Amino acid sequence: MEAIGRLAGGIAHDFNNLLGVILGNSELLLQNPSLDDGLNERIKEIKMAGEEATSVTRQLLAFSRQQVFNPQVLDLNVVLQDLRPLLTRIIRESIHFEMELGKQISSIKIDRSQLAQIILNLVANARDAITSGGRLKIETSNVELGESYAREHVDVQPGSYVQLTVTDSGSGMDRETVSRIFEPFFTTKESGRASGLGLATVYGIVKQSGGHIWVYSEPGLGTTFKIYFPRVTEASDCVSGTTAPAKAVTASETILLVEDSRLLAKVTRDFLERDGYKVLLASTPREAMRIAENHNAPIHVLLTDVVMPEMNGRQLSEELLAKRPAMKVLYMSGYTNGILSEHAFKPEEVAFLEKPFSHEALSRKVRQTLNSGAPF
Repeated sequence: MEAIGRLAGGIAHDFNNLLGVILGNSELLLQNPSLDDGLNERIKEIKMAGEEATSVTRQLLAFSRQQVFNPQVLDLNVVLQDLRPLLTRIIRESIHFEMELGKQISSIKIDRSQLAQIILNLVANARDAITSGGRLKIETSNVELGESYAREHVDVQPGSYVQLTVTDSGSGMDRETVSRIFEPFFTTKESGRASGLGLATVYGIVKQSGGHIWVYSEPGLGTTFKIYFPRVTEASDCVSGTTAPAKAVTASETILLVEDSRLLAKVTRDFLERDGYKVLLASTPREAMRIAENHNAPIHVLLTDVVMPEMNGRQLSEELLAKRPAMKVLYMSGYTNGILSEHAFKPEEVAFLEKPFSHEALSRKVRQTLNSGAPF
């Protein structure tokens, strides 16, 4: 499983660079007001397909347990309430849906988008298991897992957890099927209806977040998934909503862009120049150092890939900051956490942008980096 996960992570990185080019150029084309309606629709379809492909690569990364993620202290009940309108839409009207949320639920620490991915995948899986009518129920509670439970379940530590339970009255599964449901690309659905990554994705995210997942099912009796998230005590830092959109800013600063993918570098430069930035473009760290050496004006931000030939982004930033201590640094990568850690790099400790990114995401992150106090 670990070898497959590493392979999946490498494939996802290559896809992320290619998708960055596809999505980026689609965005740039859609910003052209002279496009006729027919062409505009075609480009929108290309962009939508690219976004769906991005979702698949993120599922691959989640399965490999190496997705770059931003864990936050969250209230599971609040996230579920926020998702309720969406859940109601994806569940058929013939299915009786209810949520029973425990009182005074403890906080958990997890990437919010990944938590939503867990919930949506489990609910969609339950919906598809119900052929007609039926019930689907979501529950939350605080639980204690003791020593005896930990002895019976591999990799489970005894302690305090928040439990998420998703139960359906669908067709259920036999033991052989249950034993395989977390395998990548395994699916019981008909050809073309699923990638087989849904539950593998859930498994990867849960494990990456330090949690545990348990499933019970019998043919004709439905299925119950229980997920245990470690409790945290950082309630004062608890967040539930999404950040507000960044305000449009007319920029004038200089950015040194270092990207070894020629096509992705061009798209990124175009994004930045449309925002008003002056862009110095380098395809290698050595070229970036030469450009910085010969540039007699300030460089406000170094926007650099992490994994590159010659030296990595962290090493490059250290070289340049020695001579330009006021320069800010923003890293970007489509690689997984596991590969980034081999380069002594922790995305959660620096200004970081995950590939593929949109024009809006890039604009926001560059502005945040410029407004921050620390160089990186």
